[in-house]
Amino acid sequence: MQNLNFNTILKSNYHRPLSFNSVLWLFAFVILLFIFSKGQLPIRVDFAYTLTFLTALAIPVLINFYVLIPNYLKQEKYLIYSVTFIINLVVFATLSSWLLQPILDVLFPSYFFISYVSHKNIYLVFIIFLVATSLLKLTEDWFYFNKNQNQLLKIKNQHIETQLSTLRAQLNPHFLFNSLNVIYALALEKKDGITEAIVQLSDILRYVIYDSDTKRVSLKDEIALLKNYISFQNHRIELPVSTQLNIDIEDENFKIYPMLLLPLLENSYKHGIIAGEINSPIKIALSQKGHQFIFTIENTNLDTSNQLEDKHSGVGLENLKNNLNLVYPNKHQFQTKLQNEVFKVLLTISNEK
Repeated sequence: MQNLNFNTILKSNYHRPLSFNSVLWLFAFVILLFIFSKGQLPIRVDFAYTLTFLTALAIPVLINFYVLIPNYLKQEKYLIYSVTFIINLVVFATLSSWLLQPILDVLFPSYFFISYVSHKNIYLVFIIFLVATSLLKLTEDWFYFNKNQNQLLKIKNQHIETQLSTLRAQLNPHFLFNSLNVIYALALEKKDGITEAIVQLSDILRYVIYDSDTKRVSLKDEIALLKNYISFQNHRIELPVSTQLNIDIEDENFKIYPMLLLPLLENSYKHGIIAGEINSPIKIALSQKGHQFIFTIENTNLDTSNQLEDKHSGVGLENLKNNLNLVYPNKHQFQTKLQNEVFKVLLTISNEK
């Protein structure tokens, strides 16, 4: 399955600097025009002065927006940002106090400009405007970031659901293939229990195909599936010692992802049981207390090939590991151990209720 490029998603065009700046500077122009005209109906000279003053003000603001904030503030270089912010403010406020009036006289020689803002008040206006616009910019960036994160989370969830559906689609035919092999073996040996085995297989397949097509199932249902599968396998192999199933759970309605346990049981029967030979029993233990579920299974390692890498039986186990990584990221442990010819699997799921 092709992986999604989430970096590309983050760069999608939710962020519209042109719209933000258009609204900001239009609003600033209206506010300054109202102040400079002292609340009266503005005349041409008021428009000329406001436009020139706003242009002088826009330069340090844009430097702050697109140089200082992204390169220093967002990089957590707070001291450097504070110093450069002050330098940016002082330099352009000083230049405006010195050069604004001469520039106005050159650009608009036919107008006589009174002193709209004193030299001292220019610094105050620059301070207020740079601080206010910085807060607005950070707020706008936060909304942009939050919207992108929500979109990213939604797409990731869709991606995970697609992966899980694909893995489950692979698992079901794999289980059906193994089960039909059991029925085939019973038919060849003409065993009396073939009719009962077919009924049991029908119940198992109903659960695998239909009942497990949900996000979570109860431990009660998964345990019933294991018991049914063990009975189904007993038709194929007559064992001197039955498979041991020890259950110690507090809540039979404890929810887990479906079809986590069956692939492990399948694997044990494939590699730990050989017909016609003396076999050690498969040992299964389920424990659930509070928010933690523990499943262990062990069998004699009669097949010397690596159980997890077998190209046929490994399909289910590989899908199981992929499902665990998707559904229980950082909330599970999956361990395998081979010691004294005994292969053991430990599965722990935490923080799931």
